Amino acid sequence: MKYEVPIWEKSNLTLEEASAYFNIGINKLREISDTDNCPFVLWVGSKRLIKRIKLDEYLSKTYSI
Repeated sequence: MKYEVPIWEKSNLTLEEASAYFNIGINKLREISDTDNCPFVLWVGSKRLIKRIKLDEYLSKTYSI
């Protein structure tokens, strides 16, 4: 039996999960997370994971993306 963790309980999200959760397009997420010192990105090899809580904090302080 495979246990599936709900998206709102995950600490790190894939781009597809983050796009669905935050209602932001995947291309826009890639664009805002491309900087080297992005506080809400975790790189696992070449895979980009989004830190859910950090992105939520970033979006709450941002006027426009």
